[in-house]
Formats: sequence, C-alpha cells, structure tokens
Amino acid sequence: MRHLRHPGAPRERRPAVAAAGLTFPRRLGELAAAWPTAVALQEKRYGIWHPISWAEYAGHVRDFASGLATLGVRRGEVIGVLGDNRPEWLIAELAAQCLGAAVVGVYPTSVGDEISHILDLAEVRVVVAEDQEQVDKLLQLKHRLIRLERIIYYDPHGLEHYRDDLLARFAEVAAAGRRDAAARPDWLDGEIAAGGADDPAVICTTSGTTAQPKLALLSHRNLLAMADHLQQVDPLRAGQRYVSFLPLAWIGEQAFAVACGLAHRLTLAFPEDAATQRADLREIGPDVMFGPPRIWESLLSSVQVRIDDAGWLKRRVFGWAYRIGDAVAGCRARGATPAPPLAAAHRIAEAVGLRPVRDQLGLARIQRCYTGGAPLSPDVFRFFHAIGVNLKQLYGQTEICGIAVCHRDDDLRFHTVGTPIEGTELRIADDGEILLRSPSVFAGYLNNPEATAGAIDRDGWLHTGDAGYRDGDHLVVIDRRADVLTQPDGSRWSSAFIENKLKFSPYVEEAVAFAAERGVHAIVCLDPATAGAWAEHARLAYTTYADLAGTPEVGELIAEEIARANADLPGAIRVRRFVVLHKQLDPDDDEITRTRKVRRHVIARRYAQILTALAQGHDTVAVHTTVRYQDGSQAERTLTLPIRAPLDPEALATRPRRPVWSGRITG
Repeated sequence: MRHLRHPGAPRERRPAVAAAGLTFPRRLGELAAAWPTAVALQEKRYGIWHPISWAEYAGHVRDFASGLATLGVRRGEVIGVLGDNRPEWLIAELAAQCLGAAVVGVYPTSVGDEISHILDLAEVRVVVAEDQEQVDKLLQLKHRLIRLERIIYYDPHGLEHYRDDLLARFAEVAAAGRRDAAARPDWLDGEIAAGGADDPAVICTTSGTTAQPKLALLSHRNLLAMADHLQQVDPLRAGQRYVSFLPLAWIGEQAFAVACGLAHRLTLAFPEDAATQRADLREIGPDVMFGPPRIWESLLSSVQVRIDDAGWLKRRVFGWAYRIGDAVAGCRARGATPAPPLAAAHRIAEAVGLRPVRDQLGLARIQRCYTGGAPLSPDVFRFFHAIGVNLKQLYGQTEICGIAVCHRDDDLRFHTVGTPIEGTELRIADDGEILLRSPSVFAGYLNNPEATAGAIDRDGWLHTGDAGYRDGDHLVVIDRRADVLTQPDGSRWSSAFIENKLKFSPYVEEAVAFAAERGVHAIVCLDPATAGAWAEHARLAYTTYADLAGTPEVGELIAEEIARANADLPGAIRVRRFVVLHKQLDPDDDEITRTRKVRRHVIARRYAQILTALAQGHDTVAVHTTVRYQDGSQAERTLTLPIRAPLDPEALATRPRRPVWSGRITG
C-alpha cells in the first residue's frame, strides 16, 4: 500500500496537529493522557446516555488492537467494518490503525455485490460487523469472499445460537487482547510508535455515480491536515458536541467525527436508532453539525408541514419573523451590520418565531453547521440563515478528504460553495473542470493505478470531474461535466440546479431532470410523509406509495409546485413535462448511491420508456414493475402513469400563494 503514497502535494508550513506527524492512535493517546476523565463519546442505549471518557476510549482501543493482533492482523493489511454508528466502529478503526492496518467501511445498507466488491478489492480477511443483520449478509457471501477468515460482531442479540467458525464476539476478542497485552506490555506501544503519518489510515469508497465505487487511500496526514486547515476557517473548541449519525463509511463523517473529533477534542454522541435521531438531536443540542443536502431538505419540509398544521395566528407570526430574519441574514451575508430598527425587530422575531423553530429542529445551540456531498439549493440555504442557523456549504471529494472549499462567516453567497480553505489551491481548467491541490489530496486508488493516474496529474492537481467557475474568489459548482446543459445562447446550466429548484417543494423527495428539445423533462418522486399528510388533509384515499403517486389530485399538486419552480428558471431550461414515478428511488436498485446521489445513467436506462413517452408527447406511459411483499412473495404489475405539464403562468396566478415560509424564497 505504501507505493501509492502521493509525492506531488505542495510543501507548506503545516499547522498544529498535522505538523507533529501524528497518527490517530498517537493523538488518542495524547488526549487520554491530558484529559482522562473528559467525555469523548456518549451512546444512547435504552433511553439513557452512557458516557465514555478519553481514558476509557483509549483503553478499549488498546484492548481490541491487541485482540486483532492475536488474530494475525498485521501492518499493511485492511480490515472491514460494516454497521451503523456506534463506539465499537471507532474503536475497531483506531485499533486497526494501532497495528499499522487501514480500515475500509461498508455502508450498513449495502447488500450482495456491493459488499463483495469492496471486501474483495481491499483483500479483507477480518470484518467487524454490528449485528445479526450484517452477520447474515456476510455469511451468505462467504462462498464468494474467499479471503474472509473472521467476522467479529459487537451486538450479540439473535446470534446466541450461531455456530459458524468464522464468528467471534467483539468482547471476547478484546478480552483476548487484554491477556496478550499483559504478557507483553510494551509490544503495542512499539507498534503505535512505528506508525507513520503517511501510512494509510482509512480507505473510503468514492460515490460511484457513474461506475462501481473505487477505494481511495487516505493517510493520517491527509485527514489531520484537512482538520487543521478547516480550523483556520472555523475554529472548533474542545468539548463541543457533535452528533454522529451519518455513515462512518462516508468521507464526510470520517472528516468530522474522526479527523476533526480527534484533532480538536470534540465530544461525539451516537443516537440510539435512526427512528430517534431527531429526538436525540434535541436532547444533545449539538454545537457543530454536518449533513448532506437531503437532511436539510427534510428539516425544511418538517417546518413547512408543521406551519401548515398551525393556527392562523402562529402562521402570521412566523411569516413576519421569517421576513425579518431573512433581511438580517441578507445583511450578514454581505458582511454588513443590520440597521438599529431592523436589529430591534430581529430580537423580537427571535423570541416569538425563530428560536422556537430552531429548538424544534434540535438546533437551538448550534454555532455552525455544514452541508456537502451534493449541491444544496440556494433557496434552502437562505431559509436556514433566515431562521438563524449558521449553515455553510462545503465542497470537496473523497479524494481530498471531503473538504477543500468552504464559506466564511462574513462572506456568504448562497449560489456558491465558498472559497478554498487554508492550504488548498484551486484552478479552473480550460474545459471548465475544477482542479484542486492540497496536502489532503489522497495517495491513490487501492489496486487501481490507471484510475489514480487519471485523477492526479504530475503536478499534484486532483482532477475532480466537476464543472465550475469562479465568482470573484468564490467557487460556483455547476455539476458533473457530463451532466451540464448548454442553453441556445451558450450559457451552461446544471441538471442539479433544476432538480434542487424542484426539491425545494416539501412534497418532492427526488427529481431527475433530462434535457429535451424545447426545455427539460423531469421524473419526480414524492416525499411520502409530506405528500401523504397533504392527501390526508384533502381526504384522499390511498394504500401504497404507488396509489398516492397516481392520484390525480397529487398530480395537480406537483404540477403547481413545478410551475412555481419554473418561475425562478430561465425559459430555456424550464420543465415542460413530467411524470410522478410509481416508486421511490432506491440504492438497492442502483438508482441512487448510499449517500443519495442520483445515478443518472441508471435512471436513463431503466426508465427509457418513460423518457421516450415524454419526448414523443404521450399523455400516459405503461411501466412494468415487480411488487415484493413482506412474506417474500412477489407479483408482476403493469401501471399506467399519467404524463403532465406544469400549470401555465395564467393558471398559477389564479392560485392563492402559500405564506412566505413555504413559497419560493427570493430576493
């Protein structure tokens, strides 16, 4: 693995943690020695938060590292981790790194070929799995995973009677490690000391929007340099709370929970379950938060639905407070100070309308939060600033540790992703491709030298594959170069830009836009919660998602929502016709990635008959689908989907506008 170390990154004065040449295990040792009783991690189990101190954290890591050594894990190997966010995930990661091994994470929702592709490519012998569900996946694949020698599980529920020789309990491996450490007390310290900052620490999968994901090698120095450079933009304070609920297999969560968490001594909290995340977020009241656009879109939808259900007075109060907050946010984004009358009105708006909403979202104590991984609609971005949430856009890729460009507090532009963080160079190539260079650029793709050569040039520039341009010193990301649309006048537009306009509607979960002869056609997926709530208020009967999507009244609702989105789009890229899809896009069907990025080429191939019907001006299209029931049986069905056009401007003008908080935010 060491031959993939990248020599081309520019030399510079390294800031604190990265300058010391530390590895994650050595940094953990420093924190355990300096702050032994301070809380490092806290996990909610059975409704109670259980804290783990830095000293306890380091002790668990040492025990499990010694246990992995008894199983033959050695320097240069890769171990896999498969499961939801739990302290054991991080303990396993740092334990492997103590031995000079690297970790590759697998998304807990992954199945079949996805799992085998990653574990085979990384030549994994040992996998740490969360529970019975993940163990069952691996056991079903063991005839294909010929290198797999051990599955270590940390939630034993349901596994009491399993007798497969591959299985071992996490606690038993740690106990064996304690016995081994007692017999040779100085051995592990020597292994940790032998580790270098340029050793691979984490192997993260790329997004895989156009092909099978590649495995990017990221060193300790890569990740800690990113954490130091972000610190110079947005200082993080020791002890600040961070809720870890995004998959640790994703570079975004590795960047914040692991790299920033260790570099700046954050306190990580792990929610009890996906169903309790929103409530757990409110209990913790994090200081720092990171989430992909879908998280913020979902939070916005929840606000819109709650206001829809509120009484007349509350709607009027929030509408007024929102307008005041929006005016103040506009001033602050320009680096200006609100005038005294506006500042006074804002204090009242905070008390009666804005802070209560932030509290309901679990963001009452938030100091700064970030989004990345995909474009965020400027409308959504501005909404959160209007209610007082300091949300910032990040831009980066797995290959540069997730973070290369970020907004500054006093320099926000809602249509950009900010300016390069310290130590990062940005260049726009002649063909519009975004190029990046920094100490955080990865070492290369594991076992894929051809792809590595295509990603990093001789001068150390990372070729991102994204199209963009500069707006002053800010970066504007258009889209993946392959998905950029060109208008008749030569200007370029992004499919994602159009899709984000559509997804600003609380009733639209996903949208995929395709260029047509005179405008754009779209495939739309409903948000089942908000669209379902609307249907219940409208007294519409339905049983399944397909029934809801096929309801004429829901189709009219979406036609109105798209018409409002079209009002903000140039004429050449307005949506002309659309279909409400009979199902949600599903990562198990390869339609979206595990981080909810649309695989556009898969959609175009799978729903080619829909796109053809849209292009040919048909009123309906027949699709064949397989319905799978909970008992395992399945049935083939043919559904007829209506093809609709958005409302025309005259019809839209006769419709009553929704209040400002749920309409298009402009100005």
